[in-house]
Parts: sequence; C-alpha cells; structure tokens
Amino acid sequence: MPDDPLRVGVVGVGVMGADHARRLAGRIANATLAAIADPDRDRAQELATQLGGVRVHADPLELIRDDGVDAVLLASPGSVHTEQLLACIERGTPVLCEKPLTMDSESSLQVIEAERAAGRSLIQVGFMRRFDPEYMRLKQLLDSGRWGRTLLLHQTHRNLTVPNPHFRSEMIVRDSLVHEVDCARFLLGEEIASVQVISPTPTRHALKGVVDPQVSIFRMASGAVVTNEVFVNSRTGYEVRCEAVAETGSAIIGRPSSGIYTTGVGPDGGEGTWGGGIDPDYRTRFERAYDIEVQAWVDASRRGELVGPTSWDGYASTVVCTAGMESLSTGAPVDVVLRAPVTRT
Repeated sequence: MPDDPLRVGVVGVGVMGADHARRLAGRIANATLAAIADPDRDRAQELATQLGGVRVHADPLELIRDDGVDAVLLASPGSVHTEQLLACIERGTPVLCEKPLTMDSESSLQVIEAERAAGRSLIQVGFMRRFDPEYMRLKQLLDSGRWGRTLLLHQTHRNLTVPNPHFRSEMIVRDSLVHEVDCARFLLGEEIASVQVISPTPTRHALKGVVDPQVSIFRMASGAVVTNEVFVNSRTGYEVRCEAVAETGSAIIGRPSSGIYTTGVGPDGGEGTWGGGIDPDYRTRFERAYDIEVQAWVDASRRGELVGPTSWDGYASTVVCTAGMESLSTGAPVDVVLRAPVTRT
C-alpha cells in the first residue's frame, strides 16, 4: 500500500456528489479530495472554494484524465455513466459509481465486458446499505443458518417528499426500488427470478399521473418471497426498514430509536406519540453507511483491490428494475433474465 493518500476526483456535485466531496475532504482517512467536475461551473467553483480550493473541471472526462487524480467517485446522472465508466476503465482508474451503473442492460454489459477485457476489477457500485452496520449484522445472522432458511423479506422505503417535478412512476422503480433490489440479492445471496409491481390508489400528494406508493413482489431463485413498499411522498420522513422471516426466527432492522423512549398524548389531545424523531433524508439515515462505504473503497483502491458491490451487481439490479418498469405498466409478474457477458479481445 502506498504511503501517499489516494487522490480522489468527484464527478457531479449535486446533493449526493457534494455530500461525498465534503466526506472526502473531512472524514475519510488516507484520501484527499483532488478535484471536482460538474457542467455547472459556478456550483462546482463555489463548493471548491468552501473545501479549500480544489481543482475544478467543467468536463468530467478532463477530470478522469487528470494526472493528479488516482480514483474517481461518480455522482453524475446515470445517463452519462457509460461514457465516464469506459473512460475510467481505459485509464485503469478505480471508480465508485453511484447507482445506477448505467440506464439499461445493454450498456451495463458493455461496461462489464470492457472491465473484464482490461483484466482488472475497477468498479464498485454505490449500494451503501451493504455497509450499514444493521444490514451487515442481519446478513451475518441470516448466513449463519441459526434460524434455518430465510423464507420472507419485508422491505419498507419511504421518503418525506420528492420535489423533482420530473420524478415519474417509472423512476420510483429505477431510482428508489433499486435499493430494495440490491438488498434482496445481498441478504439472501441469490438472484431475483421475477418481479411484480402493484399499483395501489395513489396518495393525493403524488404528482398527477404518478403511482405512489408502489408495492412490489420479488420471487427469488430459491422460492423465497420479498415484499417491498416504496412510498416517495409519505410526508412523515425517511424510513427504511427490513424484516427477515426464517423458519425458526425473525429479525427487524431500521426501527427508529432514541436515548429515551417516551409516549404521550398528541399535541391536539388525540392519539399518542412516541419521543423520537424520523430522519429527514437518506444522508442522515445512512450517514454512517456512506462513511464506511467510501472508507472501504479508498482502502481497497490503495491496495489495488475491490470491495463491495461489483459491476455485475449493478447490471443485475438494472435488469430487475427494467422488468419492474414493464410490470408497472401491466400489473403482471415479469421474469428476470440475466445474460452472461462475453469478453471481447
């Protein structure tokens, strides 16, 4: 492992990318924030000034080719990931890519094939829940076989609201449910065989024509069943929970807690309340998971290794979500078919 810190460039400094840039600048050991890139030059420059004057590129490909950058964290829109990932592979640069890997299965396979042809695994996909301490403990518990086979998972994913007026029904599948897809594959250690998306009556807070909440059902390769609720305009806060039901036991993670548990009459004299708050968004709920994820990626990159979700995991999740979007339009179950990549020489 080299003595010098890993020089990281961040591509895309919207909400997620800016959060990662601050993380790299202030909380990650053995790494330094070397550069940032964003088409919005003013936004990038403002962030760079806040973080001590790191280099700014308007063109992400310039950052990827920057000789002062050892590794890249991609927080750019998924529509541009293919080009940027291929550029990282061509240069031999380790990359942490926020989901999605790419927007469709064909381009995801193209990325996997390029990575395999290069002879080195370079891509870690940003499914941060795999690094969350509660998810890691649940994974260890299920893998131990203590309670026999895992038969069911029940997953809940709620957002306070989605201010983006372009966040349509399909995006709830592609951009939100994708986390439940990866968690099901991670916790159960197998692929999803089919997906069905059911459309309840939408909340009045949803945009016109948007199906929210959505309920989906995964049937796993072993026959295990996973139920998922995704509700992006819940108006209560950011809630992510998972219950695993095995043959002789069950476990729940993600329940809110506080230093003191209290109950009492509500402020209007109505139903009771408890004394804890609800996280406002994913950055608060999974802050520790993001810290662990990025630190693990930095440490592995300095060793020339890869940890965490791979490009294959990104591809598999894309295929499942594509099937989910098809099911959203029909209400019927859709089979998930994964294709093995063929490395081109």
